[in-house]
Amino acid sequence: MSQSPQPSLSVVIPMYNEIENVTAMVARVHEGLADYRGSWELLVVDDGSSDGTPQALQREAEQYGRHVRVVELRRNFGQTAAMQAGIDEARGELIATLDGDLQNDPADIPRMVDHLLEKDLDLLTGWRKNRQDDLLLRKIPSRIANRLIGKITGVRINDYGCSLKIYRASVIKQVRLYGEMHRFIPAWVAAVVPPSRIGEIVVTHNPRVAGESKYGISRTFRVILDLLSVYFFMRYRARPGHFFGSIGLALGSVGGLLMVYLGFVKFILGEDIGTRPLFLIAVVCVIAALQFLTTGVLSELISRTYFESSKRQQYAIYRREDEPQLDDDAWSTPTTPDSGDDKDTSHA
Repeated sequence: MSQSPQPSLSVVIPMYNEIENVTAMVARVHEGLADYRGSWELLVVDDGSSDGTPQALQREAEQYGRHVRVVELRRNFGQTAAMQAGIDEARGELIATLDGDLQNDPADIPRMVDHLLEKDLDLLTGWRKNRQDDLLLRKIPSRIANRLIGKITGVRINDYGCSLKIYRASVIKQVRLYGEMHRFIPAWVAAVVPPSRIGEIVVTHNPRVAGESKYGISRTFRVILDLLSVYFFMRYRARPGHFFGSIGLALGSVGGLLMVYLGFVKFILGEDIGTRPLFLIAVVCVIAALQFLTTGVLSELISRTYFESSKRQQYAIYRREDEPQLDDDAWSTPTTPDSGDDKDTSHA
């Protein structure tokens, strides 16, 4: 008895100045997906390489066939933009992403697809449990970042930095990636689906054997700044006035209490308050409170304009694959008392 076919799959790989890995990478993807029980395509996004990577990719595409597609960006936009371009161009029901440096193993993809379908997940991310990287420059900063991101976002996984992930296309296409936000994809996906539909599985991680790493210790500081943006957008994107307004009310309360105290000192005790540092602090708190409250109102207006002009919703409906399609007859029919006929009790 033959096994049932699997969903169509798009494998997205961003590459930047990886000419030494092009041939081996394309070959490894074909080896890893040789027994995949479904149609698949390989999309390699060249992120403005200057070392001949796009030309090498075109030669591989001509050799393997039309299922290998090369997406060339006009200049170097960064890994996040390259990944978003690949997701936009993908045609599969499932989308797999991985790095082009061969540290991720494409042979893990079929196993990850099976796990995602079996557990009915929307995102399955890889966990490089036996990571083949430098301990001081890569492993320790990554562990600290993973714990910090999990604590702040509420999506607790062991390896946010692993590029090997499997998504349902219907979910990931609702998420837009900007800046360097590819590190926080599970957190962004959690804004569309519950964290229970995000899973993690141990994957193979190989040492880099060719090319140069594009990451350094400076990435740690950028992660902290990006994390502040993620925290704000996850909690206050649709209600930014609550964020700024809370700060404004807190400062206003402090300033107001100080003013009341200074008023008591001035008018009841008859003491001079004009030269007191406390008076300056109170004035600054009141002015800052007014500014934060005003900023909150303006941010609410901008937020409403954004949602209305872009036609974006503040919610996402979960549709089951086996959910029947509604038609014009899917309505409850009103009945009238009639002793001679059976009552119509049909329901949608």
